[in-house]
Amino acid sequence: MRSFVNILLVLLAFSLLVGGYFYFGKGKKVRTLPYYAPVEKGLQAQKDEKGRHTAADFSLTDQTGKSISRKDFSNSVSVVDFFFTTCEGICPVMARQMERVYKEYKGNPRVKFISHTVNPENDSVEALAAYAQKYNADPSQWFFVTGDKKQIYDLARHSYLISDTRGDGGKEDFVHSQNFALIDPAGHVRGLYDGTDPVDVDRLIVEIRVLLGE
Repeated sequence: MRSFVNILLVLLAFSLLVGGYFYFGKGKKVRTLPYYAPVEKGLQAQKDEKGRHTAADFSLTDQTGKSISRKDFSNSVSVVDFFFTTCEGICPVMARQMERVYKEYKGNPRVKFISHTVNPENDSVEALAAYAQKYNADPSQWFFVTGDKKQIYDLARHSYLISDTRGDGGKEDFVHSQNFALIDPAGHVRGLYDGTDPVDVDRLIVEIRVLLGE
């Protein structure tokens, strides 16, 4: 009986090892990630040839003063969030969690990070540069960006789907979401995560690997 139990334990351990290899090393062989779409059809930014929601193009300025657009991320998986430098609530928590993901993929040219300020009136290029330094962000991989408020808010709501609020991007409008979005090279939203929840951020770390395996 003991021998039979030992054989079962060996088979179970072998199954876990094989499953773990394909899960973490070959992500796609275990699962693929969904394609997210707006809940409300009116929030559709644009579609690809298969009718799937894609993020719109943009023109923003990063912490080095360089202008960036969607094409700068066309060959990489992107992790996106929205914050502001003077936030004392969820933003520092989100930044630490984003830093954790960044460290996991630091130096990998196929993974990039974009943190958008939702307070562009006050978050200058210099302010973003100082904020980026707190997290040792390589400006060629982790971009802290500012620009036109309406454009940024449209990206949050209509492109990356991290906020279901409504607004016109005007003076009284404000977006403040703890969500991270995972974007594939073609601009599809492939995952949404609570950036204040370490367990959900662990899921993001794994699903980046899944997406890289596609």
